[in-house]
Amino acid sequence: MTVSGHSTLHTHEVSNQPQPRGGRDYWADDLPLREQMAHAGADQAALAVAGRDFAAPDRLQDADDARRDLPRLKLFDRSGRRLDEVHFHPGYHNIMRVAIEHGYAAAAWEGKPGGHATHAALTYYMAQLEPGISCPLTMTYAAVPALLNDEGLAKQWNPKLTARSYDPAIKPLSQKAGVTMGMAMTEKQGGSDVRANSTRAVRDGADYRLIGHKWFCSAPMCDGFLTLAQAPGGLTCFVVPRWLEDGSRNTMHLQRLKDKLGNRANASSEIEYDYTLAHRLGEEGQGVKTIIEMVHHTRLDTAIAPAGLMRAALAEAKWWISHRNAFQRRLIDQPLMQSVIADLALDWEAALAMAMGCARAFDGDSDEDRAFARIAVALAKYLSNKRAPGVIYEAMEALGGMGYIEETPMPMLYREAPLNSIWEGSGNVICLDILRTLSRAPLAAEALMARLQSAQGLDARYDAALAAHMSRWPAIPPESEARWFTESLATLMGAAMLLETTPNAVADGYITTRIDGQRGITAGAVSGIDVLGILDRI
Repeated sequence: MTVSGHSTLHTHEVSNQPQPRGGRDYWADDLPLREQMAHAGADQAALAVAGRDFAAPDRLQDADDARRDLPRLKLFDRSGRRLDEVHFHPGYHNIMRVAIEHGYAAAAWEGKPGGHATHAALTYYMAQLEPGISCPLTMTYAAVPALLNDEGLAKQWNPKLTARSYDPAIKPLSQKAGVTMGMAMTEKQGGSDVRANSTRAVRDGADYRLIGHKWFCSAPMCDGFLTLAQAPGGLTCFVVPRWLEDGSRNTMHLQRLKDKLGNRANASSEIEYDYTLAHRLGEEGQGVKTIIEMVHHTRLDTAIAPAGLMRAALAEAKWWISHRNAFQRRLIDQPLMQSVIADLALDWEAALAMAMGCARAFDGDSDEDRAFARIAVALAKYLSNKRAPGVIYEAMEALGGMGYIEETPMPMLYREAPLNSIWEGSGNVICLDILRTLSRAPLAAEALMARLQSAQGLDARYDAALAAHMSRWPAIPPESEARWFTESLATLMGAAMLLETTPNAVADGYITTRIDGQRGITAGAVSGIDVLGILDRI
């Protein structure tokens, strides 16, 4: 029980101010998630427990503390010895521990049905709790398949990457029960064009030494990093251990922590490799091919995260308008407010359905599943992240001035909204990747078309829109139309997945507004949708 503050003061009475939301339950409070998890075959019992733990009052406080007491860079000890450490508030470590113990990095690799879907739901939880802390967790999850390129490295690292044990101690790999993995690819001159990387790798016996600079290294206190460097045979992937087995520190030097718009709890950094010990992963010259598995799996998380961010913003808005009066009526009873929130909820539900449809494909074991996962996750990442900032802004506006106050989660969610689109390939990069995939991987195109055609006959407007898309683009479009093409294809995929998995109110509303075009250009500029049926699901 929470003891409320004084509401009757000497000068006035505090009224018409909803109490802040207390502890919540990310599973029990989220009917659309439960529906999607049933379709995906995820571990629903485990997710029910995790939903309570992630949303417990102590975890909410940990998240707030981790954002407000920012990571601190400690380069040297008092005697001038180089440390290259980042120190975090205990709240950061508490959340890391809860996430790892619930299987954020492990669930997909434990051989149970629906493992990737279970992982995706945990990512969705983290997006609502503290998105910044997702970064090292996502990379730890995604490193596992990439490491399979080297049997020896996989044997050393993967059991500890998938252990449900969080150990932030500064110790070498052999002395830890559980470890985390980051990545460092981006350089100043190249950005997404990693083939322009200039970091060098020189041989040192069976291993290599790296010399160069990385403009972005996320989560620099991980135990290891996947990175790219130019070896004698070309661009190559390496595993860089943070702490060496002889008890010394690898010469991976932190230059500074990035001062970012959001994602504050995560200590993104700029680093320098100064003859840093590295183990080759895969063949020389095959760096992009080797690391692509990690990138592919991080993309699943960047597809589900915007759904979690939108969910968090809409839940906060729904709470506020349900307990706030204006002009003698509750806000939630006012038709215009209902239209706005219901319209926003359609983008959230579509994002959730698309991401979980991708997770189901990640869990599949057929060539068609893998091909569909490759193209679908890119489409979902693109569209959902483009929708998220607008949804969160409009949800913020539903709170009025209170939505602009840092004591609510709305500013944090708004600052976080652009990140997942930018990370590992921003909008243009994703669109061009989609064109390449469709042109070079015929099975991906066939699997996507089969999925879109499977929804034919369920709604005549959807059928007409799919036919119009195919008429407009009977072949791969020119690069200049890549965004239009991607948006159209992703919107159709969202509609198909909603038709398969959600009640008529949501699927019908999405098709009416996003497919049939019965909508203005701002949120809530809609009519003819089942507003109350949609609102009841938030």
